[in-house]
Amino acid sequence: MRQPIPFELSKDQSFFDSLGEWIGDVLYDELPEKGLECRDEQIFMAFQIEQALKEKQVLFAEAGVGTGKTIAYLLPAISYARYTGRPALIACADETLIDQLVKAEGDIGKLQSLLDLKIDVRLAKSRDQYLCLKRFEDVEKVETEDWIDDIAFTIPEEVYAQGPMLNAVPYGERSDFPTVSDEDWEKVNYNAVMQCSVCDVRNRCGQTLHRAYYRSSTDLIICSQDFLMEHLATKESREREGQLPLLPEVSMMVLDEGHLLEYAAQKAMTVKVQKTTIVNLLERLMVDGVREKTLYTMERLQDEHELFFDELQDCIADSSEERMRIVKSERLLNIGHSLLKTVEDLLEEFVFESEMYMIGEYELNMAEEFLEQYLEAIRIFVAQGDAVDWLEETDGEQTLVIMPRLITEILQEKLFSKKMPIIFSSATLSVNKDFSYIAYSLGIKNYQSFSVPSPFDYEEVMKIYLHHLSQQEKMARVKALLAEKKKTLILFKSKQAMQQFKNSLSIMDRMSMKIAFEGERELSAIVRDFQEGELIIFCSYHLWEGLDLPEEALTRVIIFDLPFPPSDPLFDAKRSFVEDPFEEVELPFMQLRLQQGMGRLIRTSHDHGDIHILLNEEEAKVKEHFESILAVTPINK
Repeated sequence: MRQPIPFELSKDQSFFDSLGEWIGDVLYDELPEKGLECRDEQIFMAFQIEQALKEKQVLFAEAGVGTGKTIAYLLPAISYARYTGRPALIACADETLIDQLVKAEGDIGKLQSLLDLKIDVRLAKSRDQYLCLKRFEDVEKVETEDWIDDIAFTIPEEVYAQGPMLNAVPYGERSDFPTVSDEDWEKVNYNAVMQCSVCDVRNRCGQTLHRAYYRSSTDLIICSQDFLMEHLATKESREREGQLPLLPEVSMMVLDEGHLLEYAAQKAMTVKVQKTTIVNLLERLMVDGVREKTLYTMERLQDEHELFFDELQDCIADSSEERMRIVKSERLLNIGHSLLKTVEDLLEEFVFESEMYMIGEYELNMAEEFLEQYLEAIRIFVAQGDAVDWLEETDGEQTLVIMPRLITEILQEKLFSKKMPIIFSSATLSVNKDFSYIAYSLGIKNYQSFSVPSPFDYEEVMKIYLHHLSQQEKMARVKALLAEKKKTLILFKSKQAMQQFKNSLSIMDRMSMKIAFEGERELSAIVRDFQEGELIIFCSYHLWEGLDLPEEALTRVIIFDLPFPPSDPLFDAKRSFVEDPFEEVELPFMQLRLQQGMGRLIRTSHDHGDIHILLNEEEAKVKEHFESILAVTPINK
């Protein structure tokens, strides 16, 4: 049921004037009287957001750690949602941050308790965070490990009953299965091959039930930035096909840790072609009764697809980066053109097969949808236009990734051209209060901005050490530091760098250290074990931002490498559009990322600890470019 606006409206003043007065009363008086600290920086931020709502502007709200950013944006967001009759959307950097935001002791829970507010908040997680019944049923037939039974026991009885699903509760979220590894989860979760629109069990699917639930929210919908970008990328096509968009219309957006929006957009606005997916898909269609010509065309497509990926492998430029550059040979392009013809031939054959009813309707529809997307991807690849493409490993297999247009153009068209208040909230949006890098990266031309510092006295609670050494000496230095048992987060610039460190440790080392590495299990489960003391050391290459571990839960951060962007096709494309790549791309990226990583240490007024930054000879040469952003004067070692 829709709740009333949390303050009285009068004919004598506008909604926004009344909102400003209420925010002042709550932050200056009501919350401090109930034990929360009155923070000038938080109050300033809340009033700036109120102004952005009034003017329907993009706002870069940079506020240091400890400001109370979440409460500063929740108060105006909830009020504006109730005033407009449409929910506010909060898009977090990842699924872990969603869980932190809605946990019982989080800021939403505090506001409900302290202000006696009933807040209707619902989660909209990325599609890969939900169980796919079709994939689960296939894997259940062959999987013998216990994890598959753990998932099976959670599926409601109504899912397999013949009756209506009126009383079924949403089920099948990734976070429901903390002991299931990422590798196993990726066998049964939704993936892009699955065509939900033609699935015969879509109305019994946990993802469908979750979507119906969050659509009914009246106050807040919380999702990941990945999911928001997927919504924008698919909105037009879903509406053309008569489907609802992934998200409903909202009144405003808050992009928490908004500096990460660019990466979420890159992930959603790309087209992916995997090495084995189409081969496996066609295998399922080769059933008895299929016409010989159709079988021959499917086999021809399988052979040409495998040949295409073999040639792709030969066309990779030497690189250790995750995004591998492709030097397109004439033979590769010729195979691509042949693929286009074969796919078109097969789609024609499927028209005849649909009248024969030998291939199941769902399987045939799914194959047709997939082949249409495949056709478009290969067409863009061989055209050699402005698209950016590369080869990477996704879910354990080779994947061709194609970005049809630069993200700046797409975001400007699909998001920032709308007259809607959009609030970027983060402790690190600027470099020395200059917001031009993030604005340029996202294609934002008109915006408001402000920057307020953290209220913490960093000199009293934190030390920063700069270690000058060779790259080969870094691993030994980390092991020496870890001899002192402190709750430690080690940040790496890439998965490969983390893996090299992991490989340098023996099994006995890892057991004695109580160490965990990102990707070994579901991420929020590792974070929880680390916070509760089950783990002493946590190694990550993604959690440069958003990880919130106060007090004794984290007392040391080790930065293994300066987080410069990779030398890959995506960043090379960005470099090609600027006059000075180092000053305009490399340096601001590293500075922002470094600030984010250091920001993991001090989260509350009770926190303390050390930061250790390891610098090889090349990294030491750029020390003058980041010393000015360090919170305290560093100690050289």
